[in-house]
Amino acid sequence: MLADRHRAEYSSHMQQGSPPTLYLLCGKIAAGKSTLARHIAARPATLLVSEDHWTSHLFADELRTIDDYDRLSTRLRSAMGPHIVDILQQGLSVVLDFPANTVSYRDWMRSLIARADVAHELHLLDVPDMVCRQRLRHRNARGEHPFQVSEADYDLFTSYFVPPEPDEGFNIVVHTS
Repeated sequence: MLADRHRAEYSSHMQQGSPPTLYLLCGKIAAGKSTLARHIAARPATLLVSEDHWTSHLFADELRTIDDYDRLSTRLRSAMGPHIVDILQQGLSVVLDFPANTVSYRDWMRSLIARADVAHELHLLDVPDMVCRQRLRHRNARGEHPFQVSEADYDLFTSYFVPPEPDEGFNIVVHTS
């Protein structure tokens, strides 16, 4: 049944002439990137690829510091990049729930767009730190997210956050809280 539904959605997607699109997300921890990613991924012929899902399953025991995150995320991006390009070239859209929070991450994402030759949208979640911290505390208390993030880790990761600039050439969609 589920496969039939996906085939029908894919067929409808292709008949409507909807081009495959790479959806990207930029925002601080707990800004709502994964929630928005799931919402976008509900569109027909759209696949969600989540960094948190893959890193929590593949590297959970190794992921302790920001240097670990950088090293392991680089490995994951290297493995996933060609796969994401293949998916896009097959006509499916991809919601890439990897943080487009630094210029180097966005450079990698730009390379996927170029290699797949697809449309894209960079969704920037412009959420104040106070709101992100409140959401983070709530998320940690629920225990449903694969990673618990301390206030100190929030500060450390946020110190690397660089919002996209217009000259980077992305189609930016801004979301405010």
